[in-house]
Amino acid sequence: MSAVNTGKVLVGGLLAGLVYNGFDIATGMVLMGDEFRANAKRLGLDPAAMESGASMAVWIAIDFLLGLLVVWTYAAIRPRFGPGPRTAIFAALVPYVAISLMMFGMTHGGMITMSIWMKMTAISLISMSVGAILGAWAYHE
Repeated sequence: MSAVNTGKVLVGGLLAGLVYNGFDIATGMVLMGDEFRANAKRLGLDPAAMESGASMAVWIAIDFLLGLLVVWTYAAIRPRFGPGPRTAIFAALVPYVAISLMMFGMTHGGMITMSIWMKMTAISLISMSVGAILGAWAYHE
């Protein structure tokens, strides 16, 4: 069993993070922006706060960290499942399922609407898969 190539995890993770950031920009500003702002208002929050530079910086960092996590997971499971897109998608499913379950719980606490959860779950599956495949493409042992 070979060791994880840390340098390639960093390269692949940053590449995946770029994809995740791109999807988040498209989702937050184009596809779901109005719903996110309406949800913030519904909760008595300031919608401008979620669009502030500080808030965006946090989400940018989270997306890059998520990319690193997915590619590290890919590197860790690659010896068992083999290299390629199928394994990359399996690696992406680990955080995807965990995050989706947590967000589903938030629908029952009234933090987000079921409509937002369903749309974001579908968008996130695509985003996570594309980012994982691209990040895995950059990873070699």
